[in-house]
Amino acid sequence: MPHVEIKCFPGRSEEQKKSCAEAVTKAISETMGCDASSVSIAIKEIEKEDWKASVWDAQITPEMDSLYKKPGYSCD
Repeated sequence: MPHVEIKCFPGRSEEQKKSCAEAVTKAISETMGCDASSVSIAIKEIEKEDWKASVWDAQITPEMDSLYKKPGYSCD
């Protein structure tokens, strides 16, 4: 059940990505009341020059009303 997709710039180590996935899994299972085994997490690296088209314009802007945590930056 809960599936999370994290998109970020490249450069984090595998250890950092695993630690992030573990922390997010714990937060989701505790706050949403589900087993950690029900949580899946993907981490996808997006090049900085592709961020606006691939993430900002395609996913963030159209979903702004449903974001519980909005970005503190813009891609204008």
